[in-house]
Order: sequence, then structure tokens, then C-alpha cells
Amino acid sequence: MFAQLFAPKWALILVPLAAVTALALAFIGQYGFDLYPCVLCIYQRWPFVIVAGLCLLAANPAMRTGKAARWILLLCAGVLAVNAAIAVYHVGVEQHWWAGSEACVGKTGATQTLAQLRAQIMSAPVTRCDEIAFSLFGVSMAGYNVLFSFVLALYAGLVGYRAR
Repeated sequence: MFAQLFAPKWALILVPLAAVTALALAFIGQYGFDLYPCVLCIYQRWPFVIVAGLCLLAANPAMRTGKAARWILLLCAGVLAVNAAIAVYHVGVEQHWWAGSEACVGKTGATQTLAQLRAQIMSAPVTRCDEIAFSLFGVSMAGYNVLFSFVLALYAGLVGYRAR
């Protein structure tokens, strides 16, 4: 049974299921518990959407085995690795290891007029990336996303690599 989890057929079901679960948890946090996302949180959602979409390509039974399944899983692994990297950057911004971008922390640049300053303030993110909205056992949601995305990328990559 455990060996079947490493079959491409099952990975093409489990990987998008995990991605959709991560998105569902993010939306439950946002709309159910008023944990509004910052810019980096939004960026971390897109790779899960991409992974779910890629795996939808495998809904065709002809693509569940062989080369197509392998490349879909390897591509998913790459997208999830990028997501883990975005999450690492987000954790660094939260922990003040490095500064976030202007879009992330709402810094104002040099403005010439009061109207420009007002426009910058109104377009600034409501939730700052350098403030942790929620943590569990001292780990923020971005920290959990690092682990989740990395493990899922490792799983998809391993199954894709073995599917030769």
C-alpha cells in the first residue's frame, strides 16, 4: 500500500488535493477568522493554483502514466519549490532578517504633492508582510508553508523522477 503512494497515478491525485487543501485553509483563515493576507501571502497562493491546474491536465486517463505524468509531476515540484522559496522570503521579512519590498511593508517613497502621498497611502497594503497575523507553536503561517511546500515538492519530484 505504501509503495502505491509513490505511483504517478496516486501522486497526480494527492498533489492537487494537498494544494487545494492549502488554499482552502488560507481562505478559511481569511474569511472565517479575519486573518487578512499580505502581498506575500497572496503570492504564495498562486503556485498552489498552478499546481492544481497542472494536475487537471492529468485528468485525461492517457496522461496518468508515462512521460506526461512524469513531466507534470516534475513541473509541479518546480512550482512548489518556488513557492517554498517565496515562503522563506516571507519568513525572513516577518523575522526582520531582511526588508520587504515597498509593496510589502507599505513604505512611502518621495512624493511631490499631497495628492501623490494620499494615493500612496490608499494603495498601501492593509496587512503588512513584516507583522505575523497568526502563529502556532511559534511558527507563522508562512513558516508552515515553507515546510508544506518543500515536502510536497520533494514528494512530487521524487515520484516524477522515479516514473522514468
